[in-house]
Amino acid sequence: MRKSFVLLLTGLLVILMLSACGQKSQEDVVTGLDKKAKEYTSYKAKAKMTIETGNEPQEYNVEIWHKKPSLYRVYLENPKKDQSQVILRNENGVFVLTPSLNKSFRFHSDWPNNSSQVYLFESLVKDVKNDGEASFSAKDSKYIFETKTNYQHNQMLPTQEIVFHKKNMAPSSVKVMDTDRKPMVKVEFTSFEFDKPLDKDAFDEKKNMTLSQIDVATSADVSDSFAVKTPLDVPQGVKKLEEKEMATEDGKRIVITYGGEKSFTLIQEKARVAKTSTSVSMNGEPVDLGFTVGALTDKSLSWTYDGVDYFISSEDLSQDELLMVAKSMQGQSSK
Repeated sequence: MRKSFVLLLTGLLVILMLSACGQKSQEDVVTGLDKKAKEYTSYKAKAKMTIETGNEPQEYNVEIWHKKPSLYRVYLENPKKDQSQVILRNENGVFVLTPSLNKSFRFHSDWPNNSSQVYLFESLVKDVKNDGEASFSAKDSKYIFETKTNYQHNQMLPTQEIVFHKKNMAPSSVKVMDTDRKPMVKVEFTSFEFDKPLDKDAFDEKKNMTLSQIDVATSADVSDSFAVKTPLDVPQGVKKLEEKEMATEDGKRIVITYGGEKSFTLIQEKARVAKTSTSVSMNGEPVDLGFTVGALTDKSLSWTYDGVDYFISSEDLSQDELLMVAKSMQGQSSK
């Protein structure tokens, strides 16, 4: 009896000691994250993002600015390709800018609220809150969650590991995993500062178009040659039917048609720097292809990568199938 009492007392003391040392439950941490998400007014962050798609990993430098309630600027730079893009949300809408080509797309979109966003604090907190089955652990100075993702157009990346700093609740890292739990997207935050002053014009599309006017190959190279790419993945029962080269005012255009149980057309041509900066209005939404940001509508998907414009059009393919075809083209070529 005395021994049992001693064990019980020892257990109570351990619990009291842990409580005194500030050990927090999962519910406590989620409450703290939710409070932080409601209280901050703005933030600035920098991160390194690695995409494990194609033949080799693609690395990006990412800079994120956010000012409540709905101003966003995400700068994505691929140093190896001298290519940068800016995703903006301001009172005029959602924009995807490619400054080096002087091109801008404007979307009627609910971005970033319509899906998980791997580099936005409030999106990560939302995913943690919405997953009643999320796992949790605390290690050293970090809180670690494993949650479900909420990607509208990608069911192949169902799980993510999100790590937050204990001290200020800022995100430390994120890993998005495929169905085999292999990390496909990794984000390592190198800095994260809450409540940093941000002027309204920091989110102006014209100002951001002048931020990185880089002399990339597309603007300096007068050659019209480029590697023609074909997708590795197409829907079942679909095959390549024809490939044609057409002459245009600016050079050549490659048109590849696919048919069978479903059909689609794939167009490729050298990207050109626009003479004047104009914003093309889109009915779709911006989508992360893993190697660039594309423009997705119900019947088409367009993007620019490594100096080439790509466009897929189809009356038959679903949006998921359009994305599958596009993503499988990275690193693949027929010529």
